[in-house]
Amino acid sequence: MSKISILGTGSWGSAIGESLAHNDHNVILWQRDFQKANLMQNDRKHTFIDNFTFSDNINFTSDLEFALDKADIIVVAVPSHSVRDLISHANTFISNSVIIVNISKGLEIDSLLTMSAVIREETPGKDVPIVSLYGPSHAEEVVKKIPTTLVAASTDENARKMVQKIFSSSVLRVYTNNDILGIELGGSLKNVIAIAAGICDGIGFGDNTKAAILTRGIAEMTRLGVAMGAKEKTFAGLSGIGDLFVTCSSKHSRNRFVGEEIGKGRKLDEILSEMKMVAEGVKTAKAIYQLCQKHIVEMPISLAVYNVLYNNKDPRESVNELMSRDLVSE
Repeated sequence: MSKISILGTGSWGSAIGESLAHNDHNVILWQRDFQKANLMQNDRKHTFIDNFTFSDNINFTSDLEFALDKADIIVVAVPSHSVRDLISHANTFISNSVIIVNISKGLEIDSLLTMSAVIREETPGKDVPIVSLYGPSHAEEVVKKIPTTLVAASTDENARKMVQKIFSSSVLRVYTNNDILGIELGGSLKNVIAIAAGICDGIGFGDNTKAAILTRGIAEMTRLGVAMGAKEKTFAGLSGIGDLFVTCSSKHSRNRFVGEEIGKGRKLDEILSEMKMVAEGVKTAKAIYQLCQKHIVEMPISLAVYNVLYNNKDPRESVNELMSRDLVSE
């Protein structure tokens, strides 16, 4: 039995915590707000997941030092824009013997770094292994024990195999991969393509359009990933086409929802103000815009999303421009 500390009580962190609790591990969930942590400890409910009760071997705290004390594994489960600040504060309490598992998806806007790179920068002098656990997975289905697959990526073979063993169960199958950059890019870039898919849904387009978005979307994700040093084949896996498919098509997808509402004619600020959870693709679109320029990579769908989100480009006009680009080979 391991002590596993999960930093963040969002839907995905909580679902992973519940899965680990069912594997008989000692799980502690850290929530920044003292009152919210106490409420979750007492009523065992989650704000965003309906008809769900936490297992008895999960405890909650707002004390970061207590949460990390004697932890075997630390799971980073906060939104991407909060990772640097959190790890900076947590570093004092992180021992040299832990494994850090990152499940936060996204790119840091200012530095354009992946989350594992941010974590590495904020743990100076500590050579702790970092594993990113990504894949096509919605918390709402994981808590219902619907079969799900993930991929544990790390340059440290022992660490990724350890995470594979600890996190796997009869309903959660974990594969391993050594291309942590590709895995993180796939799990982050797909959120922007999901916004594009949602926009097409909102406008009222059909399956043909969705298939085009997914197929051309994975092509441009792969182009950027390879330019940044990732492996091409990674994007054909769980954190590439797998995560892209589920995020572009699911009713649970926050990013697809944002796109759908935009396609219906609503404004971004209005949509985000009504959402309780974070749609990472909104921020990632800014990072992709900069990365395209830095690496001189063509990503027409992603850039169209950026212009719709931040330059008030009309969604229908953006689709028309994509359809009228110069004809090329596939």
